[in-house]
Amino acid sequence: MPYLIDSNVLIQAKNFHYGLDFCPAFWDWIIDANHRQVVYSIDAVKKELVEVQDELSGWVGRNPTLFLSPDANVLRSLAVTSRWVTSQNFVSAAVSTFLGVADYHLVSHAHAKQFVVVTHERYSESVKKIKIPNVCRGLGVKCITPFEMLRTEQAQFVMGAMAS
Repeated sequence: MPYLIDSNVLIQAKNFHYGLDFCPAFWDWIIDANHRQVVYSIDAVKKELVEVQDELSGWVGRNPTLFLSPDANVLRSLAVTSRWVTSQNFVSAAVSTFLGVADYHLVSHAHAKQFVVVTHERYSESVKKIKIPNVCRGLGVKCITPFEMLRTEQAQFVMGAMAS
């Protein structure tokens, strides 16, 4: 089953675990997995990432095939997601915020295409902020961490022979 990557996966990878400057293998793996039609993200995530002019936005710009556009099925799932979110006990500000950000589109795209959502977010009982895993659970969409995805896909970032 293909994966859809949340913006926080790429942002945290850049800032912490897999910096573009010291772990290019992670980024190469993402592109290779995209070429194998295993890993994607969506246009709404791309929009979030390019707003910040940094090395990640440059990388995003060089890899346009990673980002999927919505189709008619996704548009139908947006309505399903919206109905689910508004039928829960979330405060109205949380609903408005969720429906205005890429998370809404990410979960809806995954719902429409039967993709697995990959995010660092965790399920929460809070009614003040809507988390991706909560919506995924409510819609029957699988949601995992990036580390679970990497293990499942048997990604390996192995260093070559050290230069002397």
